[in-house]
Amino acid sequence: MGIVFKRTKILATIGPKTSSPEMIEKLQIVGVNGFRLNFSHGSYDERKEQIKWIRQASIKTGKPVAILQDLQGPKIRLGTLNHDIAVKPGDELLLDYATDTEGCDDFIIPVQFNLAEKVKAGERLYIFDGKIHTTVLKVVGETAIKVRVENSGILSSRKGINLPDTDFAGDILMPKDVEDIEFGVENDVDYVALSFVQTADDINNLRQILASLNSTAQIVAKIETKSAISDKNLEAIVKASDGVMVARGDLAVEAGAEVVPVVQRRVIRLCRKYGRLSIVATQMMASMVFEPQPTRAEISDVSNAVIQGADTLMLSDETANGHHPLETVIAMKKAILYTQESEPVELMPKIMFNSKRKQNAISAAAVSLADKLGVVAIITETKSGATAANVAAYRPNLPIISVTSRLRSAQQLALSYANRVYLRPENDEIGFEVAKELGQAGYFGELPATVVIVSGRQPGVIGATDTIQVRTIKKES
Repeated sequence: MGIVFKRTKILATIGPKTSSPEMIEKLQIVGVNGFRLNFSHGSYDERKEQIKWIRQASIKTGKPVAILQDLQGPKIRLGTLNHDIAVKPGDELLLDYATDTEGCDDFIIPVQFNLAEKVKAGERLYIFDGKIHTTVLKVVGETAIKVRVENSGILSSRKGINLPDTDFAGDILMPKDVEDIEFGVENDVDYVALSFVQTADDINNLRQILASLNSTAQIVAKIETKSAISDKNLEAIVKASDGVMVARGDLAVEAGAEVVPVVQRRVIRLCRKYGRLSIVATQMMASMVFEPQPTRAEISDVSNAVIQGADTLMLSDETANGHHPLETVIAMKKAILYTQESEPVELMPKIMFNSKRKQNAISAAAVSLADKLGVVAIITETKSGATAANVAAYRPNLPIISVTSRLRSAQQLALSYANRVYLRPENDEIGFEVAKELGQAGYFGELPATVVIVSGRQPGVIGATDTIQVRTIKKES
């Protein structure tokens, strides 16, 4: 019996409970494949230190690890209130960007964004994670809007606002986000997650910014708006992105909790169709913020995401602020491993894959051959990571050993389904050399063992993958 690799990866958010070199190293050891840095909080000095700790731990553990920069986006909040305010159905509030942060009275509420420039009468406006529903009555002047309260609740300082019906018309990158992007590029992040995406144009705008900064960071579109999940936009967003995150918290507020499971499945299928990274996020192990054990529902949630074929599962508060961050990762890993060994990933209709493209056809053939021959692993030689990601899109029921000469590709592939990545200099036999190295170390169990190798006759040339080999690893005497 060889070593069992978990195929679905784990992305952990760094926060107060895990912001130390010791905790970051421990998290990597117990199963974390990437770290999320939430740029809604924290200073640049803190982020620089965390990035340094992640890279140091990666070298120490010998394990490539991804860093995902999560941009705040148009996160709209109430301003500072003198005190909590009780509201009831029928109350009318003036939300004013220009008012003093202390507010004039209980029904003139400061906000940290000029809503008058974006909203229209009749649109819905939700406050405090959707707990208080209001409807926009009218725009009042250049900086204020009037809303009608639809249910009872309590308003508090700096609570978030959601606008499920509002079109931001491509203006989802705030000045803070642009500064954060520049910081991320300077400090070598692997992924940039774009919040509140509405259309593929939002992705294209960010890609232009990254290109102007000579960045090779990949873009993850966060699906959390009603506009993004429309038939018109969702598939186009997936195609334009390098990866997609189902941000289930804000998506439930903006579009309704009942749509979340369906959107999650649809996004994962589209990501598999186009060879994009899929990430499922929010409340996967939420009870473990306080409790040492997950609920049965949480384990079912993790298991279902594995069966659907998600590349990566994300932990938020569980590792950022939770009391049991290491135990949470261990519990999630245990659920992933049991599920992958007990239940296959859902099959995709063949029509969904575009096998007419050379790279897709080669990847499909390699996975099919590996399955028929019963090999122990698929070895991919990859420069940009595209070959490995394409093979992963077919969700083979065995490890993908990816070999690359590029550190950036190795770090990005750390979140890709079933990929175990090795950084090596280029040569004609590098894939088989790594396979032999792992075989002799016992990774594949008893030898001899057979592997399928996907490579190109021009090592190191991007897009030149054109060869499938079947090789046998023999026991050295």
